[in-house]
Amino acid sequence: MKELRILTPNGMLGYGFPIKWFKRALSMDPHVIAVDSGSTDSGPHKLAMGVMTCSKEAYTKDISLLLEAIAEKKIPLLISSAGGAGTNAQVDTFINIIKKISREKGYHFKIATIYSEIDKSIIKEKLKKGQIAPCGPVEHLSEKEVDLATTIVAQMGVEPIVKVLKENDIDIVIAGRSYDPVTIAALPIKEGFDPGLAWHMGKIMECGALCAEPAGKVMFGTIRDDHFILEPGSLDERCTTWSVAAHTLYEKSHPYLLPGPGGILDLSNTSFEQIDDRRVKISGSKFNPSDKYTVKLEGAKKVGFRSIFIAGARDPIFIDHIDDVLARVTEDVKDYFKDIPEDQYQMIYHVYGKNGVMAELEPIKNFMPLELCIILEVAASTQELATAICSRARTELLHCPYEGRIGTAGNIALPFTPLEIPLGEVCAFNVYHLMEIDDPVNLFPVNIMEV
Repeated sequence: MKELRILTPNGMLGYGFPIKWFKRALSMDPHVIAVDSGSTDSGPHKLAMGVMTCSKEAYTKDISLLLEAIAEKKIPLLISSAGGAGTNAQVDTFINIIKKISREKGYHFKIATIYSEIDKSIIKEKLKKGQIAPCGPVEHLSEKEVDLATTIVAQMGVEPIVKVLKENDIDIVIAGRSYDPVTIAALPIKEGFDPGLAWHMGKIMECGALCAEPAGKVMFGTIRDDHFILEPGSLDERCTTWSVAAHTLYEKSHPYLLPGPGGILDLSNTSFEQIDDRRVKISGSKFNPSDKYTVKLEGAKKVGFRSIFIAGARDPIFIDHIDDVLARVTEDVKDYFKDIPEDQYQMIYHVYGKNGVMAELEPIKNFMPLELCIILEVAASTQELATAICSRARTELLHCPYEGRIGTAGNIALPFTPLEIPLGEVCAFNVYHLMEIDDPVNLFPVNIMEV
């Protein structure tokens, strides 16, 4: 192939996309539609609890549009990190959505599922061999934490998808947890295009048209022997050398080097060229294979229960004393529950309007907010304890005295009932590590089916 054309409808399946511009991009005759569905950005809850990032209805809407497109164009559809966390159950949920739509519309597809959950015995054996290391500033992994994780997945590289595409005439691939650029990079690598260009194109396009001005959703990429070209699907958007180069720095720990499964993407000699008002040509990106192939493990555990209250404050005198008030409320609550060890619960205030976003890192200190939104989250060993502590703190904050106080009916306004809102189980990532593997394919089971 002299060129390969890829359509990405958005940066996250389930988030929706503009149908008008998707159909415009579809008219440009892509060879494949590829989209990612996963992220750890929204925290550990979906992995620990088995819930999906978006609603089933949202996924059904997006997938329905994509199935219609591939049925019309007779091109494959590649979806990675199904459901957000990419668990086996979330892959199966996507399959069930496709089956239901196919029955209703009369479609017939050959589908490959690729699963990414890792058996804990494999991880423990790798631990004993010293083949697991932290990914970033996290603690070394222990067997205890492996056991505490409800589910552990590994981010697959392109190899499982490439193998499936080489050995089967597949219409749809639904993959479990994957390295985000995988669906975009897989077909170019399978067809022999430069892996450095394929990975770099994948790194940008997996976010849809976030690299455009203004940022959008639908992105169209064309890869050739020594470069690739990016063009947003919407005629209201444009790619520029600045916008594409800037997005190349997105979610990276180094400006030029991007490690991933099987190697490192080297962008030190990459060039960006504006070829017309809306398109950018990228070249020079290189992929350097690693001596050892590693995959990132992701696991999460349940650590307790959370309750919150949400309050508003408008009294300028109260606002001026908010730090002292919250300190007093905290001490009063601790004293009231002094029979409970302090390691059994945690109180965290979020004071929006003052420093609720950046907390102690907020650089602007001396200003007077017009109003505050105060959220207290209490995490505890049981839901009942979390709610009880949250309730005690709320009533104390409601009536806490402070210097210059005039109004005594209540310091805060409470917009919701129940006043204490139980949020259920609290989760934490406890596996975020790199594991050396000998074979990047065999770790990820494949199932072929027709629907």
